[in-house]
Amino acid sequence: MILDEKEIKLPKYTGRNNIVEYFAREVTEKLSPNDLPVRFVVTRTDEECHQCELGILSHKNDIDFPQKSSIFDFRKRDFENVDEFNTVLLVPTGIGAEIGGHSGDAGPVARLLAAACDNLVVHPNVVNAADINEMPENTLYVEGSVITRLLMGTVGLKKVRSNRVMLVIDKHEDKFFHEAAINSASAARAAFGLDCPLVIAMDDKVLMRSLFSNSGRAVGRIEYLELICEILKKHRSKYDAVALSSLIEVPEHFHGDYFRDDIDMVNPWGGVEAMLTHTLSTLFNVPSAHSPMMTSKEVMNLDVGVVDPRKAAEAVSTTYLHCILKGLHKSPRIIPNPLIHGHSGPLTAADVSCLVIPDGCVGLPTLAAIEQGIPVIAVRENRNRMQNRLEELPFAPRKLFMVDNYLEVVGIMNALKAGVAPETVRRPLSRTTVHEPQKSSAKQHPLIDGVLGFDSVIDE
Repeated sequence: MILDEKEIKLPKYTGRNNIVEYFAREVTEKLSPNDLPVRFVVTRTDEECHQCELGILSHKNDIDFPQKSSIFDFRKRDFENVDEFNTVLLVPTGIGAEIGGHSGDAGPVARLLAAACDNLVVHPNVVNAADINEMPENTLYVEGSVITRLLMGTVGLKKVRSNRVMLVIDKHEDKFFHEAAINSASAARAAFGLDCPLVIAMDDKVLMRSLFSNSGRAVGRIEYLELICEILKKHRSKYDAVALSSLIEVPEHFHGDYFRDDIDMVNPWGGVEAMLTHTLSTLFNVPSAHSPMMTSKEVMNLDVGVVDPRKAAEAVSTTYLHCILKGLHKSPRIIPNPLIHGHSGPLTAADVSCLVIPDGCVGLPTLAAIEQGIPVIAVRENRNRMQNRLEELPFAPRKLFMVDNYLEVVGIMNALKAGVAPETVRRPLSRTTVHEPQKSSAKQHPLIDGVLGFDSVIDE
């Protein structure tokens, strides 16, 4: 089984409705029957086309999977449940986001937004900071593909008290590293009570290689994915969530270059990690997260000096594991095909109050929000490699809010929660618009279709 990234070009969408259906149809036409799409993003839009990138699992028939649905499956919500105000916070992995594109440096943003809502749904890239994860208690930590399916209406999220977390690690040539991973699991058990019933050290390794696409996104290629899939199938009754720690192949100089201030480098590890966890969570309907394993002691002992604060957590960690163990500890259960009608039970698309994204990001979550009528708040300050104008997409009126920073996001969230039109709390306040219907050329009559009209007749 091979997981790879494919670049495709699609005609620019010019309609006003069914945008998810459009992309589903266009993408499917370019795939072979044995290809399973697991990740989709529009990296650039111009006057004629959408430049897209697609994570594809090939040879999927090599193993039988419990999950048969497509990432493009869509179920529209009938209405919004307003019993709670729930926010989805996305910072897509591998796009070089100014905030959240490094090592959990969107954590403060998550804490800020969580204070303004009942539940905050995040994915690992937002809060994973190596040995640090300071997500608030009202956070629902789920993999990015799960957020996509939540917004597409095909899964719900059910809170849990705790999960049994299985840890799958590479058996490193230098035993120091896989022993350090085992010690990380032990530390989590001792420090916050993690239930880790099983640690599996893999002799045969899945090959993960980091690459960059033409758009500048961090992507990758994964071979022998069936090795992990077979482990997940074999032990399915023993775990509720899976943590993975394995080697990722990158050029040797990347380890030092990433920390240099004079090189503007997208985190090279995150993209291929997201491809892996998107696939596993999609196929097995379980929460999953990955941390990269150090390749050698030489890499571990690199003298990187005082680094950019956004990357500092990686500079002081050895296993990068604690963040995902903490996140998976209470990651919600994934409920396939929930009833989307807003009563108590799993959190579904009907319960999502708004989606917060960096400006320019167009993937299935954004497209689903358009179709579901979920307000989208886009943050200009969170610059990234994506080149799309959100204003050109067919948002319904008052469903797209462009703001400068995450402090303003909280203001929009509170306005939505209070039912206050945001423009009404700013000045100058525009005059109320009055539209008059066009006058008919036919002579008006006070009695029209049996309905009594006004006493006076409009003069011709």
